[in-house]
Amino acid sequence: MIKVLEGITVIEQGTFITGPAAGMLLADLGANVIKVEMPGSGDPFRAFKGGLYSPHYQTYNRNKRSIALNTKQPEDLAIFDDLIRDADVYIQNFRPGAAERLGAGEDRLREMNPGLIYCAISGFGSDGPYAARPSYDTVAQAASGFLKLLINPENPRVVGPAMADAMSGFYAAYGILGALYERSQTGKGRKVEVSMLEAMCHFNLDAFTHWFSEGEVMGPYSRPQVSQSYVMECADGKWVALHMSSPEKFWQGLANAIGYPELLQDDRFSTREGRIDHQEAMIEVLKPIFKQQGRDTWCERLLAEDVPHAPMYDSNEVLEDPQVKHLQLEVSTQHPEMGTFRSMRSPVSYDGERPVTITAPPTLNEHHDDIVAELQARKKQ
Repeated sequence: MIKVLEGITVIEQGTFITGPAAGMLLADLGANVIKVEMPGSGDPFRAFKGGLYSPHYQTYNRNKRSIALNTKQPEDLAIFDDLIRDADVYIQNFRPGAAERLGAGEDRLREMNPGLIYCAISGFGSDGPYAARPSYDTVAQAASGFLKLLINPENPRVVGPAMADAMSGFYAAYGILGALYERSQTGKGRKVEVSMLEAMCHFNLDAFTHWFSEGEVMGPYSRPQVSQSYVMECADGKWVALHMSSPEKFWQGLANAIGYPELLQDDRFSTREGRIDHQEAMIEVLKPIFKQQGRDTWCERLLAEDVPHAPMYDSNEVLEDPQVKHLQLEVSTQHPEMGTFRSMRSPVSYDGERPVTITAPPTLNEHHDDIVAELQARKKQ
C-alpha cells in the first residue's frame, strides 16, 4: 500500500458514522489515525450488536488505533492535549457546543496547535435555526430532497444504506485534504465545517440543477427514465440490471439478445424520446421475456451483444464475481483478540499498486499504552 498521507496524524473523536468515516478515508491513505473514545463504552456504534465490536463499528474504523480518554478528568485531558499538540488534523461530529464542553473546542485546540486542521461535522451546521436539532442519516436525506428520489410511492418506506452519513464523511475528508494542501504552502491551519444537510444537498446536485434550469421537480423515476435503466427478474428468481443510455447500438443489441429484433420497429420505441416517454410500456414488453431464462443465460446473451448490464447481486454474490476477485477487492487480516477481519479495500490505487494491506478495527483502548509511550518519547526529544 502506498501511504500518501504517511506522516500525517489525525485525532478522531468521532462516533457512529460521519466522523469515523472521514477518519477511515484518511487512514486508508496512510494517515496515523488515533480514535479517542470514552472509557468503558467507546464509540456507541460498538455496542449495536454483539458486545463492543459490532459490524456497524467495524465498517468505518479499520486502519486506526484506539485510546480511551475521559477529557473531563485532568490526567486524561493532559494526554489528549499532548495528542493535539502533535496532530495535523482533529475530527469531531458532535452537536454544536458539545466539543467545547469536552475541552475540544476549536479555540482551545488552536491555542495549543496553530497549524491544526480542525474539522467539525454536524447535522445542520454550526448556526441557524436548526443548528441544535439532532440529525441522523434519514433526517439529512429527507431535508435535502434526496430521500424523495428513493422512495417508491407505491410502497413508501426508507430503503438503502446510510448514504447521508457516509457522504458527509467523504466530503469532510475532501475538505481536510484541501486544507492540508493549503497548509503545506502557507503553514496556516483551517477550520473545516461540513453539515449533513449541505453534503446531501450537494450530492443531490442533479435534482437542483434540473429545478434551476428547467423548473423540473425530479421524482424517483426521473433519472432512470432518462438514463433508460431497468431491472428485470429472470426465470430463476434472480435479477439483472440494464443501463441502456442513449446509443442506438445498445438497444439494437438488446433486441438481438432477447430474440426480438423488431422491437425498435414499434413506433413507441423507435427513438430515444419515444423510449423515455413509454418506459412503462417497455417494461411490460421486457418483463415476460426475461422470465423465460435464468440470469446466467441472459448475462451471456447480453454480453455477446455488448449491452451495458450486470447481474443484480446480493452482497455475498459480489465476492464471487470474477472481476471483483481480479481486482482483489476483498481484503482480510488477523486481529490478535477478535480473529479474522474481512473488508472491502479502498478503491484508490496509486501507480498500479492496490491497497490490499489493512489493519483490523481496534478494540476499545487497545493502543493506550503504545500511544502514551510515543508521546512520552517525543517529549524527551
